[in-house]
Amino acid sequence: MVSSARCLAALRLLLALLPAAAAAAAPPPPLAAEHLSVQQLPPRSPHWVWVFDEAFANEIDMRVHLYDGDNYRRLGQIDAGYYSSFNLSPDAATTVVATTYFARGSRGARTDLVEFTDNRTLEVRGEIVLPPKRVQTLPTLFNVAYSSDARLLYVSYVTPAASFGVLDPANRTVLGEIDTAGCVLVIPSGPNRVSSLCESGRLLTVTLDAAGHETGRAMSDPFFDADRDPVFVQGIRTVKGYAFLSFLGQVHEIDFSGEQPRIGAPWSLLAAPEQGVWRPGAQQVGAVHRGLGRLYVPMHKGGEGTHKDGGTEIWVYDLASHQRLARWPMQTRGLTHIIALEVSQDEAPLLFAATDTAQLAVIDARSGRLRHVEQHFGQTPWQILVP
Repeated sequence: MVSSARCLAALRLLLALLPAAAAAAAPPPPLAAEHLSVQQLPPRSPHWVWVFDEAFANEIDMRVHLYDGDNYRRLGQIDAGYYSSFNLSPDAATTVVATTYFARGSRGARTDLVEFTDNRTLEVRGEIVLPPKRVQTLPTLFNVAYSSDARLLYVSYVTPAASFGVLDPANRTVLGEIDTAGCVLVIPSGPNRVSSLCESGRLLTVTLDAAGHETGRAMSDPFFDADRDPVFVQGIRTVKGYAFLSFLGQVHEIDFSGEQPRIGAPWSLLAAPEQGVWRPGAQQVGAVHRGLGRLYVPMHKGGEGTHKDGGTEIWVYDLASHQRLARWPMQTRGLTHIIALEVSQDEAPLLFAATDTAQLAVIDARSGRLRHVEQHFGQTPWQILVP
């Protein structure tokens, strides 16, 4: 048996250890409170790109990624809501997102609006509530767009009747709505003109006054046949306007610098043996370096109905001579089908190519040399913009 003296000694030892054990089990002091802050981004590089992620796996949560093509870093993200569209202000200081929110996520009361994000901090700085008729379609430059002087902002409406809203971005107000008689999208030119594409193959051009009210309209001659060879609505910016590519590889260059669009004679991307075999195809179907006068187009082998398949090669053209300068196969670069294409406008240009497997490739736009591939870049990167 254990003696009472030994039990008493053990008890005294236990009592002596209790304060130390209690001290060891005491919770640590609370951490200092954190205070959130917003930092400005570094000065913008000509190789920064804004990449729209369609995010089909979660259509109420689309987003715009800001990416640095020099050091391959993601700089930030702009939330974009449901089936949204976006564009940049002429000075690239602001990203504008035209979007929709529903009170209960995917249902409930609908609110259409445009949101203005400061590109120095990626903070939302304001919004304009729209009528509930904003176009909800695949992204183009022409769903929402600024006038050249940034005084007006245009938003395409489809109900399915076609029209567009005229907004005052400085005062955050809706100025009015212009009926477009079935023609769609907003292609701005100058401070007060907007053109829309018509199913007849024509362009409707509306002229506005300082208050955003219509003062005149005119219809162009047809420049494409929507039944035989329709054009991609994703126009490609050129020095004086836009180039529109057709499904069969015709290039329609349109000069928007005057009071009315001037439509040039079409030319083909394809030599005779290639016609009917190769086609352009993508969601953003080309890019132009305006200083070099080079056109970049994702091309693939395919037939009718393959215009969204994306390119297995990128073909490079001289816009002045219409001559093909290069063919860059993508598979040898480890890339799948190219579905969006854009090029920086500096003297050392980079070509940015998004694929159908969510790769974002950074390519030397002069040589075609692959510099970097960013894997798993969002879910569906379908539109790329550079200032």
